[in-house]
Amino acid sequence: LFGTEPSMFIFFMKIEPNSGLRPIKRNSEMKYLSCSLRLNNNNITDLHDLPKIVSYFLAEPLRLAWLDLSFNKITHIDEVLCQLQELRVLYLHGNNILILSEVDRLGTLPYLHSITLHGNAIEANKTYRNRVISVLPQLKSMDFSAVTRDERVMAKIWHHSNNRRRSKETLQ
Repeated sequence: LFGTEPSMFIFFMKIEPNSGLRPIKRNSEMKYLSCSLRLNNNNITDLHDLPKIVSYFLAEPLRLAWLDLSFNKITHIDEVLCQLQELRVLYLHGNNILILSEVDRLGTLPYLHSITLHGNAIEANKTYRNRVISVLPQLKSMDFSAVTRDERVMAKIWHHSNNRRRSKETLQ
């Protein structure tokens, strides 16, 4: 586990994932031939070692498209997530994310179409949904709910009015 003591990380590496309905395929190096990774329900506190973890488990880490980090103890949206350029689905619900503006970092992920952030402190911010949709305009789903055309329009209006307000404050 990243953000915890090394002995926990070694223990984590020895746990065999559930195979589910289909057999788990591996390459000759015993790395998984998968584009998804579930790291949910652990005690992960930060993501600085995420690239190492992804590379350890997956044969093609740069092809990671689905990442579940829900129900951990993550407090910040780390920039290492932006290295995952093929990411399409990101679950971050049930963590301790505090700063709504950190969602802006994920705007560099061109294929991200589904995100979950509910169950974090940022959800209490009155601009939460508008902000996330405005910085991630390609989203189709947020918090397991479809992003509607009306929400996109409202997010765009919110974004433009917010930028004008910031511009005026900068000029004064």
